[in-house]
Formats: sequence, structure tokens, C-alpha cells
Amino acid sequence: MKTLTKEMQTAITPLMALELLKDGNKRFVNNLKVNRNLLQQANDTSDGQHPFAVILSCIDSRTSAELIFDQGLGDIFSVRIAGNIINEDILGSMEFGCKVAGSKIIVVLGHTKCGAVKGACDHVEMGNLTSLLSKIRPAVDDELTTAENRNSSNNEFVEKVAVINVQRTVKSILQRSPILKEMIEKGEIGIVGGTHDITTGQVTFFDDIIISNA
Repeated sequence: MKTLTKEMQTAITPLMALELLKDGNKRFVNNLKVNRNLLQQANDTSDGQHPFAVILSCIDSRTSAELIFDQGLGDIFSVRIAGNIINEDILGSMEFGCKVAGSKIIVVLGHTKCGAVKGACDHVEMGNLTSLLSKIRPAVDDELTTAENRNSSNNEFVEKVAVINVQRTVKSILQRSPILKEMIEKGEIGIVGGTHDITTGQVTFFDDIIISNA
């Protein structure tokens, strides 16, 4: 597998970037990892990097974006925080990844059985975690189809909240970053949400990928 160059990155469209991730996840699920010389990729990227995607995912140890999308060194920017939430620092990182470094797609990736989502469902308060979980709480409130057992003991409720949380994060990125919003409107990048099933390894992307003029 070749290390990404600036020319290769430039030739990738947002939709092509999405397909690269889908293909990588298929390899992961089928245990068909591409043979890479990671030391060579480290050497090749020592003078510059040209990742094609920015992936915001949870810190969960089972949800490593490089692994579940079968990507090598220099292929993706991986942003990880509990509950795949957004804040100013993460937005700035995404703006760097896309506007400065040339990435073509932003993926907001939730996952099944998310501890942060469960904590928000249970109204957990503990130190600095309280502030983090408060950013997921609106997704809990937005889930209106469940009347009873609105807590982490209800697996179906937790998974519904996880999906809503991803959707809210995508919307928040568009609302809070004029730079990324303009790039999307120009068709320079795309943004999409998805969920990772930690049992099967499969990533399901939501249908409403946002790419203008694609």
C-alpha cells in the first residue's frame, strides 16, 4: 500500500474518500488487512503528511479508527474523545486537517455500548466528567420514543441516544465552524456520521452524507 502523497490526496474527492473508508472497514471485518511497511510509511511521511480523512471517534479502546478502517501511517487524522463530542479545540483540529492539510472528508463515528452515552443516560456526575457528559445530555433529551427505563439498563435506548448524539455533533460542526461549512458548500470536503458495532466490527454510515456539488 503506497503512502499518500500530496498529488494522491488532491486527486481524492469526498465521495472517493468515503469509499476508501468503506473498503477499509470491509477488509477489517473480513480480517483481510492490507500488508503495509509501517516503518517505510514513517520514513515517507517524515517531511510531510497528507491524510485524506478526519475521523472524530470515541476513546473506547475497541474503536481505533486506524484499525477498523484498515489505514496506515499518514492516511487519516484521528480525533478521539469520550462520547465523540465536539468542542473548540476539536473544531480547530478539524479546520487544520481540512483547510490546511487537505483532508477530504470528516467522519463523526459513534459506537455501540458506549460508556459515555450510558453515563449521560444515567445522569452521572463525577469531577470533570460531569462537564463532558453534559454535552451528550441533549441527545438523551432528544430521544422521545422511549417512555420507560430511560437509562443504561435499556440497551435499545442507549443505542438510539448514541445515534442522535452523532447526528447532533455533525450539525454542531456545521453550525460552529464557518470554515468547514464553506468548504462543504464548495464541495471541497464532505461530512458524514456513522456508528461502529464493537461486536462485529462493522461501520454503518448514515445515509445523509453532506457533500455539495459532488
